[in-house]
Amino acid sequence: MGAQPSAETERAGARDPRRLVGIALMCAAPIGFASLDATGKWLAGAGVDPLLTTFMRYAVNVALVTAFLNPVTRPGVAHSRRLSLQVVRSLLLFGSTACNFLALRSLQLAETVSIQFAAPLAVALLAGPLLGEWSSRLRLAAVAAGFVGVLVIVRPDTLAAKPAMLFSLGNMLCYAFYVIVTRKLAAYDSSATTIFYTGLAGLALMTPLLPWIWAAPGSLQVWGMLVAVGLFGTAGHWLLVLAHARAPASLLAPLIYTQILWSVLLGYGVFGDVPGAWTLAGALIIVASGLVLIAEDSWTKRRARRRA
Repeated sequence: MGAQPSAETERAGARDPRRLVGIALMCAAPIGFASLDATGKWLAGAGVDPLLTTFMRYAVNVALVTAFLNPVTRPGVAHSRRLSLQVVRSLLLFGSTACNFLALRSLQLAETVSIQFAAPLAVALLAGPLLGEWSSRLRLAAVAAGFVGVLVIVRPDTLAAKPAMLFSLGNMLCYAFYVIVTRKLAAYDSSATTIFYTGLAGLALMTPLLPWIWAAPGSLQVWGMLVAVGLFGTAGHWLLVLAHARAPASLLAPLIYTQILWSVLLGYGVFGDVPGAWTLAGALIIVASGLVLIAEDSWTKRRARRRA
């Protein structure tokens, strides 16, 4: 049996400055993601084609990433052992982004982000047949409860009135498969290589469509918001990376749910949207289910360490 950490050691770990910085960074990342969604919704309201917003999201992201991470500054970064999987992963993220911006044309921020947070539940369900990571009964129960939460928000009887919910469901499914492919790639390519390829396929797919979707922004404000879409998305992911380099994932994972709070605040402050009772109830069920998954994963890892 391995030695067990003392209470003093655990308290010292909790006070570790690196962990505290990681927590602070993780609290900031959801602000970036919520701001990304709010900017995309604002642009849709200003008459900008959601596909053009998607293009700008990737154009700014790729420009920023390649400025610091490229074959010149990091030799070999473009070499992938599973290039086809890198392309699939990038296209899945593109699909998730495009579906999200299309949904935001008519849905509240709180609605889209709540449905998106069902993605970890879908990952837990799909990881068994696709990755060999089979779920326990508790995890399956949490997944089932989470999807009940999705149904509470979507409510099939209201789909006729809110067909954009289908785009949110598409966003959630694309993101779930994106996470699964990312896990698969971890066994073949470095994180630097995966980051390098993240936006390339989406940008390559969107560029030929520019003649059909391009409309010159009518003001400097619209131009600024289009650039901000890419900046907010890049900043959010960058903060996530920095946070996980300083603190364990089990400590940081629950903090991502603060994005729902920021989405509600931005939705009300910018658009005057007040989430309905069904949306709030469904969001609470999804968050509770996600927290159960996180706790169960933490318990499983602790048991494994004790047996070692």
